[in-house]
Amino acid sequence: MKNLGKNILFLIIITLFILYFALKDNFYDIIKEILSLNIFWFILALVLLLCFYILKTISLKVLIDNFDKSFKFRNVFKVTMVTQFFNAITPFATGGQPFQIYYFNKKGIGISKSTNIVVQHFIIYQIALVTLGILAVITNYTLHIFKKVSLLKSLVTLGFIINVLVIVVLFVVAFGKKLNKKIINLGIKILDKFHLLKDKDKTLDNWNTYINNFHNGAKKLMANKKQFLFTIVIEFTALISLYLIPLMIFYSMGYYDIDPLVCIVSEAYVMLIGSFVPIPGGTGGLEYGFIAFFGNFVKDHVLNAAMIIWRFVTYYLGMIIGGIALMFKKG
Repeated sequence: MKNLGKNILFLIIITLFILYFALKDNFYDIIKEILSLNIFWFILALVLLLCFYILKTISLKVLIDNFDKSFKFRNVFKVTMVTQFFNAITPFATGGQPFQIYYFNKKGIGISKSTNIVVQHFIIYQIALVTLGILAVITNYTLHIFKKVSLLKSLVTLGFIINVLVIVVLFVVAFGKKLNKKIINLGIKILDKFHLLKDKDKTLDNWNTYINNFHNGAKKLMANKKQFLFTIVIEFTALISLYLIPLMIFYSMGYYDIDPLVCIVSEAYVMLIGSFVPIPGGTGGLEYGFIAFFGNFVKDHVLNAAMIIWRFVTYYLGMIIGGIALMFKKG
């Protein structure tokens, strides 16, 4: 929260910078394309965005119910939307999870259980993201959708590796109970040596309790395989909904030459590139990826107009709604 103003200001500057380069060559043509959208297809794009948020809420609600079934769906939906706001204004979308832990703990679930819910949800999301990325790579390799992707191929590969490493680290943290305790013990000894701890034994006990609770929660996630697979499918479907939004945007502009499969593969590649950009919202990287991949099928002002609309729908709109939801304390 201390860096909220700075992050938003930085985000505005980067956004204006990108808009300048997107609009400078064909300003009037781009604005004309934006203002002449087919409202039917644009509404479908918004419906797909709503499906994305609802599906993410469902998967989160399933995990919350393992610890506390008193949470109402509308409250979990609010958490999902506020999470979009904090993810949007922080590098690598790291702000959403701490907010979720804070919120659930405030509602009486407890810090350890809250952390379990959030980490489990993130693990499930990462698995769905990487699975969809693998399918996109296989599809592109089979159908040769993108022929000239030298630099893009490297960026996609880097994004893919980073996301896989994230999953590996999460599983080590979740299931490497002995290793975690060794790391914690070593860290506490170092901190105590420099007199940075008031009570070494109490701190160690707190962390050991946290690790045990965390480990038990991870085991619980894997023990219920049906629920585990169900939530992955839900997150996978949510991503499909998100990845089809560019298709609706191109259709709203009267451009029907892109089919759903090509759109999903292109968007999966875009998201892999954007995942390692250390700027709030992956700003810069995602726009570059969108132009680079969809530029194989759409050109000039149509492409730039579509990119601007896509970013507003998939990023800024969620951030605005999440910010508004944050102001309502009830629930």
